[in-house]
This record gives sequence, C-alpha cells and structure tokens, in this order.
Amino acid sequence: MKLNILAIGAHPDDVELGCSATIAKEISLGKKVGILDLTRGELGTRGSAEIRDIESKKAAEILGITVRENLGFDDGFFENNKKHQLEIIKIIRKYQPDIVLCNAFDDRHIDHPKGSKLVSDACFLSGLIKIETELNGKKQNAWRPKQVYHYIQWKNIAPDFVVDVTGFIDIKMNAVKAYSSQFYDPNSKEPTSPISSKNFLDSVYYRAQDLGRIVGVDFAEGFNTERYVAVKNLDNLF
Repeated sequence: MKLNILAIGAHPDDVELGCSATIAKEISLGKKVGILDLTRGELGTRGSAEIRDIESKKAAEILGITVRENLGFDDGFFENNKKHQLEIIKIIRKYQPDIVLCNAFDDRHIDHPKGSKLVSDACFLSGLIKIETELNGKKQNAWRPKQVYHYIQWKNIAPDFVVDVTGFIDIKMNAVKAYSSQFYDPNSKEPTSPISSKNFLDSVYYRAQDLGRIVGVDFAEGFNTERYVAVKNLDNLF
C-alpha cells in the first residue's frame, strides 16, 4: 500500500495536536494518509498505554486515515540509533510516502526533538540501497520521501510555511478530544499535567486561529522544513 503522506509522532496524540487539520484536508482531496506512533505513551501522567491505544483508534476513525501503526518504542527512553532507525526505515519502505510529517525540531518534551531527528535521519537512510531490510520475509526496495516537514507542538516556533485549514478545525478538535484521558476534563480525578488544563486545550484552537489571522484565512497550521520550499510560480501562494 502506497501512502501520499505518513505522519509520525513520538506519542499517540502528537500528530492530532500538531497537524491533524492538515491531514483531514489532504484526505478530503483524495490523499492516502497514514499515522505511525513511535511509543504507546505509557509514561504519560494520566491514563495508560491501553487507554491510549483505544483513544488513538478513535482519533484515526475521526480523521479517516488509511492506516495507523505503533512501533512500541520505550516512551521516554528510545534513542536515535541503528536499531530504532531500521524499524522506521521498514515502515517508510512499506508505505513509500511522498511526504513525511514529524515532531517539532525543539520542544518541551524530550521525546519530541528526539523523535524529530530520529525520523529525519531514518528518512534519509531509507533511500540508501546498501541498507537492506526485510518485511514479512520479503526484501524491501529503498525509498526516500520527497519532503520531511515538522509540525509545531508546545513551543511557539515560527513556521517556515503554513497550511490553510479553514473548514477542518472542528475535525482536528474532535480528534484531539478523542484522547479524553489526556486533556481537560473538569470531572477527572487523575493528576493534573501541563496538557490537562483548559488553557492548553483552548490553545490548540486559538493557535490555528492566530496563524490563520496572520495569513488572511480563518485557520492555519504551521510547519518547519529542512530545506527550501520551492514553488513553480507565484500563483501557488495564497
């Protein structure tokens, strides 16, 4: 199965928080999109890995993605090394995405920049024909995505470009709220965390609204890129 876009997150809910409105828009345009979670988020203050498994499936259904997988890396302790790179390479070669979306360059949670660099390195290495991998007993062909873009997370990093997601913010918020164990619930008896406040949940909405305001649309999501973004002509800009 070939995907147009593979969105990768260190934890279940990273993709939903960072770029799910963009994903919903691309799916509406006929693109095949998948999500790969590196860990099950088992070290999260609230909920459990089992609960987040259920929540991630619900979020996937809301977004209408083609496939979602979880590599089961150790939350908080995975490393950017050969072992972990090869597991991601296998997924990249399996789905052959043209575009990979992944964690922020820099962020509050240590897994986010670690995941960002790990995925970026794996995307490059996946294109090297002398790195041999097998999946289900079959040798895989080398594959390198055309672009790797990094979504924005906790920190307000200035984006290199934004995507107009007007009309898709409600789908994003519903996908985020599918992780009910993690986010604001005035009736929850779980410990509080930086992402369990009402202010954090509201910020997901108002960040998209503010980025939209800056570029003259209702809502937008921001991304950083590892290389220049090229356009064929100026009419491609909005």
